[in-house]
Amino acid sequence: MGLLSSLEDLALSWNSLTGALTEAHFRNLFRLRSLSIDHNSLSFNLSFSWLPPFQLKSLDVSSCKIGPAFPRWIQKQTELTSLYMSNASISDSVPDEFWDLSSSLLDLNLSMNQIHGKLPHLSSKNCTYFTFDLSSNHLFGPLPPFPPNVAILVLSKNMFSGPLSSFCPTEAQELSNLDLSDNLLSGELPSCWVKYQGLLYLNLGNNSFSGKIPSAVGYLKNLELLRLQDNKLSGDLPSLENCTELRVVDLGANKLSGRIPAWIGQTLTKLLVLRLHSNEFYGSLPSSLCGLPVIHVLDLSQNNISGALPHCLNNITAYTSMSSQWEDLTILGFVQLVWKGINIEWGENLKHLRSIDISSNYLSGDIPETMTSMMRLISLNLSRNNLTGVFPSDFGKLKSLESLDLSRNQLSGNIPASFSCLNFLSVMDLSYNNLSGRIPLGTQLQGFNASSYMDNLGLCGPPLTPWCPGDATNQDSAGTSGAEGDKTEEDDGLITLGFYVSLVLGFIIGFWGFCGPLLLKVSWRNAYFQFWNDIKIWNCHV
Repeated sequence: MGLLSSLEDLALSWNSLTGALTEAHFRNLFRLRSLSIDHNSLSFNLSFSWLPPFQLKSLDVSSCKIGPAFPRWIQKQTELTSLYMSNASISDSVPDEFWDLSSSLLDLNLSMNQIHGKLPHLSSKNCTYFTFDLSSNHLFGPLPPFPPNVAILVLSKNMFSGPLSSFCPTEAQELSNLDLSDNLLSGELPSCWVKYQGLLYLNLGNNSFSGKIPSAVGYLKNLELLRLQDNKLSGDLPSLENCTELRVVDLGANKLSGRIPAWIGQTLTKLLVLRLHSNEFYGSLPSSLCGLPVIHVLDLSQNNISGALPHCLNNITAYTSMSSQWEDLTILGFVQLVWKGINIEWGENLKHLRSIDISSNYLSGDIPETMTSMMRLISLNLSRNNLTGVFPSDFGKLKSLESLDLSRNQLSGNIPASFSCLNFLSVMDLSYNNLSGRIPLGTQLQGFNASSYMDNLGLCGPPLTPWCPGDATNQDSAGTSGAEGDKTEEDDGLITLGFYVSLVLGFIIGFWGFCGPLLLKVSWRNAYFQFWNDIKIWNCHV
């Protein structure tokens, strides 16, 4: 490779290349301008003082082993416009000289390394970053003012701390993606969101922000993703009626309160994910939630919501329609969900999920019959409420269900026989209710642990009990009837010793009546066997 002196562009990405690259591989590549060897099992074995013979404009060595030291030779590439060095085994700090590298560097990605240290005051540098991604590292300290031209700023999964006091002075008018999640940031959220009208994705989740959500967030008309989950935010939910492009709203695990606003279902009709779990919302569920036609995940669990379930949930087309059009929608980012009792991070595969979780609230009333038309529903959790009444008889129409938790309610009556049609059900809990009668027979239903049915005093049958009370009575009755029948037959004398003697005599007379003459008369015997021989010959000709 080092002999290709006219080579300008080398692209070997996403192969299965192995081994080490040395100075000899690059010795005569004087004209090289673009190098993409990312996602291979290659390592760089270069001396600390090596000076490359080329000046690159684009370099992508992601998922190659560059570290552990930050490569000094890259600091000599003064014409770089894009540098991708993600997951490159670097466990060093970024040299101060690197930040003065070039005013032409537009895209920088150093994510998924072990880079430590503090970020400099980037707004004072002559930086023109469009993409700036240093996520999943060990950076710490306060956040400095951002580069003025940045559009995509991703600093998630680090150890940045302190307030966002540097955010408002930043003049990043083109900012479209801001991800500061999974850090140690604290204080109140800034209120200067109005000047970031181009913002599409805002993720400040899993920090320690407190106070109210600023009303200025409601002016972000182009916002598609809003994630403020796992903070200490409180107060009412500000109006987001103008944010009609929202697809993901995750405000779970905060201290938000008030009623769930009706405008959610009236104006946010593009919502795919709505997570308000683990807050302090109260009041009844607004029927306008039924106006969310494409909602995939509705999680309102662990609040203080009361009242009945809306009878119009079947109006949510994504839960009822078997059309695949809803699976073509793009899911933005990753969402943490409790799936079959396990907290899982969902990404692109979230488009196939249909989930409703309103567990751990104070819901009352029955399960609406209309819910049985939600044929696409995969996970339903209404546990730990005060639901009463009986199951809808057509509950088995929910044929896509894989996870069902209705435990710790006050449901009564029988488990409908249609439950045996839930062939995909792999997790189920009906415990701690007032159910009665026989557990329907079905491969899935008998395959669950008995704990899935426990504390339903009137419930019986496998796997909870070997049989139902009525089954034991029938068995006793059958045993008694059999004994009486045997006694009657003996009293009637139908089967006696004479019966067996007659049976033996009949067999002897019949056998010798036919075989005796054949043995004694030769002519009869010859005629008999000649007859069968003729039959055999005739069959062969046919």
